[in-house]
Amino acid sequence: MALFDVLSVGDTATDVFIRLSDTHIRIWEDGHGHWMDLPFGGKVPFEYAVTVDAGGNAANAAVGFSRLGLSTALAAHVGNDEIGRTMQASLEYEGVATHLMRFDPAQPSNRNFVLWFGQDRTILVRHELFDYHWPDLSPREIPRWLYLSSVGSDAPEYYGQIERWLDSEPSVRFAFQPGTFQIAMGTEAMEGLYRRAEVLICNREEAVEIGGGDHGQLSEILQSLHRLGPKTVVVTDGPEGAYASDGSQRYRVPAYPDPFPPKERTGAGDAFASALIAALVKGLPLSEALAWAPVNAMSVVQEVGSQTGLLSETDLRKYLKRAPEAYAVETW
Repeated sequence: MALFDVLSVGDTATDVFIRLSDTHIRIWEDGHGHWMDLPFGGKVPFEYAVTVDAGGNAANAAVGFSRLGLSTALAAHVGNDEIGRTMQASLEYEGVATHLMRFDPAQPSNRNFVLWFGQDRTILVRHELFDYHWPDLSPREIPRWLYLSSVGSDAPEYYGQIERWLDSEPSVRFAFQPGTFQIAMGTEAMEGLYRRAEVLICNREEAVEIGGGDHGQLSEILQSLHRLGPKTVVVTDGPEGAYASDGSQRYRVPAYPDPFPPKERTGAGDAFASALIAALVKGLPLSEALAWAPVNAMSVVQEVGSQTGLLSETDLRKYLKRAPEAYAVETW
């Protein structure tokens, strides 16, 4: 029996959420996006700050897996510093095994600053350039699933190591939620991982960047992603819900209704992905896994930070039992 249901792989960071007041802040938009103005060279008051000791896509997912009852480990590179040790302690508190974390003496740990205003945020992010290398896993450490997400900007050899390891372990099921740098590398550079993925998860804008296609044509987007090799593709679309395809059947699920206005949206995508993969790990069909995912995302945005609102399976099922009739997975 495998020691771990899921091995989560990717960078982790300490996230400092800074709640900005409406004093001296201006939000506006033009044809190129939304913008936030702050006075340059002055002092800008903020209301309070909240710290998530071990955030980042892979760590958020690992905590999500653990909360949902899976045995989980994180393979990550951090600095050999106080922040790195605090990350380790935070993850262990959540039941995530950390012995595959690597402490790099030459680099500081990642630290992000989240400028939080209203229900949305701008993240000041930096990925340190670690000496990435794939760990030598013992036979008992080979997981049932491997989940890969965001890693720093200079890790092509690391991806090659992961790809070769996956090829050597055909029984390991692979879920891929690519991060910004992974997507920017292009599909050709990452083609082996896309081809090996059993499940590929991304949002609609990312899906177009990864596979091409017309942003307005979901069928075309899903087909484009399938052509890269993944058996199942899942595309989230914000308040419009999410779409999935296993190559023969397509599904749509609406967003789970928010009981109250969202407090802050960081981590919603990771919560969605961790619930979806957890359901699949537990042997549920794709349609049921797709029903789980938006519930976890809804719960996360009801709290501050990327992990506080992550649900247990018991609580997630309670939400499903009292879901409105309109909340249903449909085929299309």
